Amino acid sequence: MTQQEMAKLQSYLQRTFGNDGIVLRRGMHKDGTVEVYIDDEFIGLMAKDVEDGETSYQFQMAILEEDV
Repeated sequence: MTQQEMAKLQSYLQRTFGNDGIVLRRGMHKDGTVEVYIDDEFIGLMAKDVEDGETSYQFQMAILEEDV
C-alpha cells in the first residue's frame, strides 16, 4: 500500500468515525497490510485487495471476549 493510499484511508476513517486519533502505520508485515491505531493503541489491520480491476480495502479487528 502506498503512502498516498494510507493517507486517504486514514482521512476516510477519521471522518467516518469522528476520531482524529486514528492513524495508519506500516508494520513488519510482508503481505502489505498496515496497522491501524487509535492514539497509541493497536486496534487492527488494513489490507488492500485488487480483484477484477476493482480495489477495495479490508479492515480486520479482533475483539477478545474478556474485553466485551
